[in-house]
Amino acid sequence: MTPARTNRVAPDGTLLAVPDRGLFWGSRGCLVDAAGRLSRYSSGRMWLICVLAFRGRRRVQWQPRRLTELYFLDEATALAAGHRPCGECRNRDHRAFKAAWVIAHPADPPKVAAIDARLHADRLLAPGQPRTWTDACGGLPTGTVVRHDGVARLVHGDRLLTWTPGGYREPVEYGPGPVEVLTPRATVATLAAGYRPVIHPSAELDQH
Repeated sequence: MTPARTNRVAPDGTLLAVPDRGLFWGSRGCLVDAAGRLSRYSSGRMWLICVLAFRGRRRVQWQPRRLTELYFLDEATALAAGHRPCGECRNRDHRAFKAAWVIAHPADPPKVAAIDARLHADRLLAPGQPRTWTDACGGLPTGTVVRHDGVARLVHGDRLLTWTPGGYREPVEYGPGPVEVLTPRATVATLAAGYRPVIHPSAELDQH
């Protein structure tokens, strides 16, 4: 059996080698060298979230000098890792994200380049080192991903659902108390302003 590529993205941006692909693919630039080996964490500021199928296009995975394909459990995971909806294959979601962004950040220029620059500043301290922050209000919007008791968990209403590469498990009650927030501040504000990310169906299963 061919081993899985290290191409699945965890909420903190870490790349994992697991066989399942998730609901979306995306990229953060060309990450492979001339031999097609993973050689860098990211390249550039345009970190996208794309649909798995679009207009019959087919891609050869991990080609040098091209965007390196990465995969996400769902959009909430991709947003936590610092990505945003693609303006081509997810145009409707891109426009909805941008509209909520403008509400959340009225002083920012409503341009894609400005959004990418703000996200880049919010998501990383250094390559491979995510910029996280602490919140204790207990009122983060659904779709935010936090680290709670050392585990990545999705905020889903009044519950925190444990993130795994295959779906969400083991709900715990969500309320006031400090959590480490993995989703960038600017994106959390955009979620609070009304953007609704696609969340893996396992979050809606009976978790009680």
